[in-house]
Amino acid sequence: MAVELNINGRTERIDAPPEMPLLWALRDELGLVGTKFGCGVGLCGACTVHLDGAAVRACQTAIGDVGGAKIVTIEAIGATDIGARLQQAWLAFDVMQCGYCQAGQIMSAAALLATTPAPGDDDIDSAMAGNLCRCGTYTRIRTAIHKAAERKAAEGRAG
Repeated sequence: MAVELNINGRTERIDAPPEMPLLWALRDELGLVGTKFGCGVGLCGACTVHLDGAAVRACQTAIGDVGGAKIVTIEAIGATDIGARLQQAWLAFDVMQCGYCQAGQIMSAAALLATTPAPGDDDIDSAMAGNLCRCGTYTRIRTAIHKAAERKAAEGRAG
């Protein structure tokens, strides 16, 4: 069965059953491998993508349930203001160690900053709670999110 998906601003048509997880459609059918397979049950956050701006677990989202929603993956998040600020902050604070979870971390952080432009520690902890990092870079992740938020605030004051 053919399914049409709006991914990173492009319409993609794939021949797959509607119950196929979005994760497999992205990785196996479309070659968008930035979204990672972690646990397969929506607990680790490695597969986080945006569905109409909300952070969702691609391993638990069937392509048949997506409808006409706009999907954004890590491959396109850097083209957004929030995504670019987060990626710069990630590099500035040397957040990554093994890097496996980082696509999901950035996607969750971007969804947070889209709704809460100046988050406190509790906001960050709550939004990022479902994203696991085996390397334990949580402190650097929080610092990078604060820096990305501060950069936006500084740009607003300068303009």
